[in-house]
Amino acid sequence: MPKRPLLATAAALAVASALVLPATAASAPLTGVTAVQDHLQELQKIAEANGGNRAAGQPGYKASLDYVKAQLDAAGFATTIQEFDAIGGTTYNLLAETPGGDANSVVMFGAHLDSVSRGAGINDNGTGSAAILQAALDYAGSGATPKNKLRFAFWGAEEQGLVGSSHYVQSLSDAERGQIVAYLNFDMVGSPNAGYFTYDGDDSDGEGAGPGPEGSAQIEKLLNDALAASGVQTEGTDFDGRSDYGPFIEVGIPAGGTFTGAEGTKTPEQAQKWGGQAGEAYDSCYHQSCDTVDNVDQQALDRNFQAISTAVKTYAEQFPQP
Repeated sequence: MPKRPLLATAAALAVASALVLPATAASAPLTGVTAVQDHLQELQKIAEANGGNRAAGQPGYKASLDYVKAQLDAAGFATTIQEFDAIGGTTYNLLAETPGGDANSVVMFGAHLDSVSRGAGINDNGTGSAAILQAALDYAGSGATPKNKLRFAFWGAEEQGLVGSSHYVQSLSDAERGQIVAYLNFDMVGSPNAGYFTYDGDDSDGEGAGPGPEGSAQIEKLLNDALAASGVQTEGTDFDGRSDYGPFIEVGIPAGGTFTGAEGTKTPEQAQKWGGQAGEAYDSCYHQSCDTVDNVDQQALDRNFQAISTAVKTYAEQFPQP
């Protein structure tokens, strides 16, 4: 997530038993939040092997994209690499979609894959990327065929000003934009002093940023309900343009997502509600070299992953109605 001036135990999706071959536990593929954690370890290793970061335009970013693409290709997704220019030179978005599903009714799930140049970017935003990657893999492993087409996006150069997602939305024709019925964004879902925020689709927090496009409130409700099932009471966070939902809401596409906080300070009321330390940042390693695999709250990651998985399964069959 780019820093801008202020404006205003997990249950994995079950794999059909008919598809499971006899195997030892060691050889069985990882699923659920355990697999998300494994992806984060791989992203950490990629950063360490490539100058300590995964920034767009740098070798660590391309290696991260290759890793994610290989996982999705092996699961049967149709993947596309979109090339564009950013500050560091040529870089890429990765799009992956289900072979099945109505191409005129696309639900997108997105996260930025790049880090800042200072570090590995494991909470920001390895967590969001790894979570939507595994939600996609688990859904594919279930053997289900979606009614709606599911499209998973891994954005480049978000840390340079939402460059990748902006390029993608601008490259769509009016007809292609009209096919996208919802966009869900996940940017930082494992902050170590975690808050539990959902994007305020109906502007119920009353802070003046305004509601999202029609249909956004229904996305917010689904995510609130999913987190409530984990015992978490959420708070709304404004669509303030700081992450990759921005280009989508600008063209009227309903949006939503979850967020566990960045450089903002946890209040005493939030600490009482969620635990953690009042008066400290949700993520004190935000945009710093200490944003490593040790900078992730596993419970927050688990809860958010479960909410993401719920949204994937739900919107495979339906989409938010205004």
